Amino acid sequence: MAEITAAAVKQLREKTGAGMMECKNALIEAGGNEEKAVDILRERGLASAKKREGRIAAEGIVGSYIHMGGKVGVLVELNCETDFVARGDEFQQLVKDIAMHIAAAEPRYVSREEVPADVLEKERDIYRKKTANEPKNANKPEQVIEKIVDGMLNKFYEETVLLDQPFVKAPEKTVGELVTEKVAKTGERISVRRFTRYKMGEGIEKRTDDFGGEVASMLQ
Repeated sequence: MAEITAAAVKQLREKTGAGMMECKNALIEAGGNEEKAVDILRERGLASAKKREGRIAAEGIVGSYIHMGGKVGVLVELNCETDFVARGDEFQQLVKDIAMHIAAAEPRYVSREEVPADVLEKERDIYRKKTANEPKNANKPEQVIEKIVDGMLNKFYEETVLLDQPFVKAPEKTVGELVTEKVAKTGERISVRRFTRYKMGEGIEKRTDDFGGEVASMLQ
């Protein structure tokens, strides 16, 4: 069987818009032949998802999820192109799944594009210093260090960006790939517009009483 490289998977993904795992499986099935893999993805309705990215998605719903007896709550807005799809079971379930995922995984941003430039630069600076301080990297050229930093930044995206996070119910795919699958099934553009995650008591400075210190101060 032909070796399926990461570069081949990436190239097929860019060409079709299908998820990483779908592209890898299609290449395996096609014996490494990209054209056959494209046909396989088209037959499954996955290759056309990218073509819908430019279409306007102004319908949809705001879904919610409450966890731990009211300790964590999520509101998420998911958009599609028509009210018909928004009322369908596939879309409704997707909203519930994404809201539940947000409650569990605590993302900070919807997409990579939402990450502020100053936050990215701060992370890059930390990773550069960390990489440079490791003895094994002492004599490595700057471009190699930057590639290492890029790899570490991808890990940052996986931890903080919703669409890059492994989906909690099926970690072999990302939330972004989950959305792409639903695009293929519904035939409409679907996008996560925004979300808010609430944790009961978050941001409130809780009182910590030092009774021993209080008594001691009264006796002075």
